[in-house]
Amino acid sequence: MNISVVIPTYNRFEVLKRALNSVYSQSYMPKEVIVIDDGSTDNTVQIQELFPHPNSEGAPHVKYIYQENSGVSSARNLGIKNATCEWIAFLDSDDAWHEDKLKEHVVFHQHNPEILMSYTNEKWIRGGIEVKVPKKFSKFEGDIFEKCLSHCIIAPSATLLHVSLLSKAGLFDESLEVCEDYDLWLRLTCKHSVGLIDKKLITKYGGDEDQLSMKHWGMDRFRTQSLENLLKLLSELEMQEYYNLTLKTLVQKYALLLKGAKKHDKILDISLYEKKISYYQSLSNFS
Repeated sequence: MNISVVIPTYNRFEVLKRALNSVYSQSYMPKEVIVIDDGSTDNTVQIQELFPHPNSEGAPHVKYIYQENSGVSSARNLGIKNATCEWIAFLDSDDAWHEDKLKEHVVFHQHNPEILMSYTNEKWIRGGIEVKVPKKFSKFEGDIFEKCLSHCIIAPSATLLHVSLLSKAGLFDESLEVCEDYDLWLRLTCKHSVGLIDKKLITKYGGDEDQLSMKHWGMDRFRTQSLENLLKLLSELEMQEYYNLTLKTLVQKYALLLKGAKKHDKILDISLYEKKISYYQSLSNFS
């Protein structure tokens, strides 16, 4: 099973080394490792000289590709386009894999050849201390579309998928600065079952100010954009049940945004969200 690893990065040379060390310490070695440098101004270019890890016999050298700063979706997409393997594993440069991560995926898909995407559970580190993962990020398997509607439960670093899924569903939406993973997983899970390896096989490090999740307030502003696009897709596919679930979630999210806009007296946003709620409520009856 040949695997391409795609790692987007931007000005994270030190933590990128940690991420790559976790790749080159895998008990099952990938065929290629692609680092997409999204316009870094630090020492990231030097990363190709440091890997593979000295103890990883036969491991591939890092394929380093530089692009002008265009965002994480663009970087991941460029990595996908340059990948030569049928299976792709994503790794964010501030995360790390546990040594049997890829091996567990390979074993899973050997036993479940009909499933073309799997993900693992995760460990969270905040400020150097392990914290309990909130219950809302609980993991599920099989038909998980409805579980993915509220928020993103699948970390990119936890996933392995077959490229055929991306040729059908499309790549990451480059118009979304954040929630691009949430958007892609919804497009995939509306049509495909997903496998879960219920082991903590990645470590997610959080709390840094440069992380996108720390940069933006009101993440539902981006999720509503994704859900509106998804409604069009589900309508074309005539997936009425998923369409209704998406519509209901969209109204709920606009209601939350409206509440926040009223709290902060944002007149233009209040007007926009009221119109959105009225329009989407008119498309269906909600219990």
